[in-house]
Parts: sequence; structure tokens; C-alpha cells
Amino acid sequence: MLMSDRRLVVDSGYAASGIEETQPLVEAPAIRQLLREPYPYLHSILAMVVRCLDAISVAAGTLVADWFEQGPFAHSGERGVEAASLVAVMVFCLFPKKSKLLAFPKIRRAKAQIRYLVTPVFAACIAYVCFSAILLSDGFVSLKMAAAWALFACIALSVERSVLTFCLHQPSIVTKLRRRVAIVGTGAVATDLVNRLCSDAGQAYSLFGQFDDVAHYDADRKLDGTLDNLIHRSRREALHAIILAFPEAGDAEARVRTVAVGLKPVLSDIYVTPNLVSGFDRVLPCEFLGENAVFVIQRRPLSDVQLIEKAIVDFILALCVSIFLLPFLIGVAIAIKCDSKGPVFFRQPRIGKNGREFMVYKFRSMHTHMSDLMAERQTSRDDPRVTRIGKWLRRLSIDEVPQLLNVLKGEMSLVGPRPHAPHTRAGGLLLDDALAEYVLRYHVKPGITGWAQINGARGELVTIDDLKKRVAYDLDYIRRWSLVFDFRIMILTIIREVFSRHAF
Repeated sequence: MLMSDRRLVVDSGYAASGIEETQPLVEAPAIRQLLREPYPYLHSILAMVVRCLDAISVAAGTLVADWFEQGPFAHSGERGVEAASLVAVMVFCLFPKKSKLLAFPKIRRAKAQIRYLVTPVFAACIAYVCFSAILLSDGFVSLKMAAAWALFACIALSVERSVLTFCLHQPSIVTKLRRRVAIVGTGAVATDLVNRLCSDAGQAYSLFGQFDDVAHYDADRKLDGTLDNLIHRSRREALHAIILAFPEAGDAEARVRTVAVGLKPVLSDIYVTPNLVSGFDRVLPCEFLGENAVFVIQRRPLSDVQLIEKAIVDFILALCVSIFLLPFLIGVAIAIKCDSKGPVFFRQPRIGKNGREFMVYKFRSMHTHMSDLMAERQTSRDDPRVTRIGKWLRRLSIDEVPQLLNVLKGEMSLVGPRPHAPHTRAGGLLLDDALAEYVLRYHVKPGITGWAQINGARGELVTIDDLKKRVAYDLDYIRRWSLVFDFRIMILTIIREVFSRHAF
């Protein structure tokens, strides 16, 4: 995300369609003051962390102020003091604040921090005075208490923000916060944008590279490659945004649509420059990269905050379930060893988020000498490779339980599209080639269970129609995602999938 705190919706007939190739990007007059400083952006996770730290600091200052009031300057009405303190903390936390002042790197400036904090602290003081005056019926005591609360709250906030500012100046943290942007296109518009990213963006943004959508590129043009190079690099390195900046020559609209489809496997927001939006038949959200207006044509399905929420819930639940099931899992391991020779666990490469391979853990359900590590042959009903105990493990989906280890490692989620092995085929074709929409599943972590599985879309992939049905459910899950939806799928998994007739 670029400047998420300053958004607007524009009509598809935006006047920027008349910009010629030799002109630079459109400048937004309302934010030209940003030219005097590095381009800021609102990092959602950083903003959330800062808000939490502010609340904790004010609460800590409140505890010290309450001790101060009940210690050397003790007086009657301790419950009134506690109630007034609680109200003050709530007012501080809930009072509307200027989120744009949390934009990085602006948040490191003392002036921005004071502007962000002064109004909610003042409002909390007023609330403290009013509430304590009602409870204690003593205006002087109320003012004294409010002054003590404000003093210690400000001290706590000053210490917290000083430590925060120090941390935000550390190169290792700056590197993690920096947004990496790729430019796709050539010509004056793309060159101008590349130059601005390299010279004006400061520590907030960095250039991932400049690419083109032509099949072959000339090394003398100083490009970093084609779209294929961009996709492959994005799976190894962090990439946060892609900006399409083509000249208007030819059918630019069709070119944008074609490139956007080709970039669907990339887990990044995709933007287009203003000179290319005139042909779109829908309104496009507008954001700003510094003073440069860009229009959103594709977003990641889950925001950074949603991804953190999902990861935290996954880790806590996976840890609790692993501990609870440990005696049962030990019994399963003993049964596997007694049934046939070989290891208890089976490891197999699978394709995960962003198209990256990882090793998935399962209880071994096949004879060791018949195991298909690369999954070139899918498991079928009454498969002779399956052991006696393996038949029941697969029927009850117990063989999937060790994937809790993958969840704890951050490679999988409890709920999500089921991961497939690299050589899995449907209709004789690799899955990526069989269905273009299949790559959209890479936008989220694969799951132990999923929306497709509880709706009966599981088992062997024989035809393209089997794949289409499964992918349709997976994409529906991604669009509808919420924690409540995840819990619903987990409950339905226990009710439906464990006893599914499609499991073998």
C-alpha cells in the first residue's frame, strides 16, 4: 500500500488521459509540501504497534499517578480516583487522532509526534477533571489529580516515543519498513517515476527494479528483465507494489489488462499511472506515491493486519491442539511402526504461498518402497500402495495432523487452499497450465483444511472440471475470508470431512 491515508475515487474519464508521453507524472497540489521531505506512507502494522504502545504507556503513567495520589498526597475517594483514571485512559485511546502523522518516516519527527499526542492527552485531562469533580465534589483536588495524571502520562509517552524513535532510525528496522516498488514499462513516464523513486523517496521506498512486458529485452536498455523475471524474483525477495507505467502508444488499455493478468501470481498491490486510466469502464481508487498520483487495479486479498491476525490465531490454536493430541499422536506413531517398516512421518514437497516450495509433514500411510515423493501419481481409491493402518489414517484424515508442525513453522495455515505437489496434474496438464486462475491460490498460505474440502471437492484430480470446482471454492474462500469464517470451516471439518466418502 502506498499513501493509504489519502484516498479518493475518480471517474474513469480522468483528465490525465490527455498527458503526453514526454510529460512527467501528474502532481497533486494538495500534497506538494511532501517534496520537501522523503515520501511518507502509512505502514498499517507500524501504526497498530504505535497505537498499542501509546495505550500501554498511558496506562503505566496512570498507575504511577494513582500511586502518587494514594501515597504522599493521599486523600479520601480512592474509588473516584480509579474511576477517573480509567475514563482518562479510555478517552485517550478512543479520541480521534491524525493517522497520517504515523506515516513513515514522518513518525520519527518530534513535531509530528507532538501534534499526534497533544489533542488526545488534553481531551483525557478534561475528562479526568470533569469525572473526578463529579465523584469527589472537590474542584481543587480534581485539578491536582488531573495535573498529576497528565504529568506522568506525558513522561511515560515521552520515554516510549524516544525509544521508538531510536529504533526507527536503526538500519535493520528501516530496511524492513521500506516499501519496495517495481516499475513495469519504458518511456518518459516510467523513467520519470524511476528517477523520483531513486532520488526523492528517501528511506520510505526503494526501487525493486524496472521491467518490461516484451518477450525479449535488450540489455543495453538497462532493464532488470521481463515479467517472468519479475515474478521469479518476487518469490525470493520482498516486493510490495508494482506500478504499470507504459507510454500511450497503441492499445495501452489492452496492454495494461494483459500485464495485470500475467502478474496475478505476484503478492503485491498493482497500480497504473494516470495517463493509462481513460479506457477503463469503472472507477479506480487513487493513492499517492509522494506527489505522484497512481490508480489501484489490483490489491492483495488480505491486508497486513489481517495476515497477522490469522497467523496469531493459527499459531495459538496449532500449539494448543498439538499439546492436547500428543498422547493420541504417540499412539498413532506406534501403530504405524508396528504395521509396516519405515519412518513414522512422510515428507513431500508442496507449493505454498507465493509459489514457494516447502516440505509438508504427514503420517506415513504407504509402504516405504512404494512412496511417490514427487506425487507424479495421485492416490486413488483402493490404492495398493496404502498400508492397512494407512487406509484408516487417510479415511479419517488423521494422516494430515502432523501438518500442525508446518503451521507452527509459518509455512501453512489451519484453513486455506490445500497445497499440491509440484508435479500434480489434471487432465494431463500441470495445474498452473491447466487453469489460469489456479495461481491466485498462491495469494494466501495453504491450509490443513479448506472451504473446498468441506464442500466435497477433495480427493484425486482427474479432469479439468475437478480442478475448476476446487479452485472456485478456494477463490471464494479468499474473497470471503474472516476469522469467523475460519472457525466455521474448522467446525464443519470435524463434522463433515473426517467422515468424508471422498477420502482414501
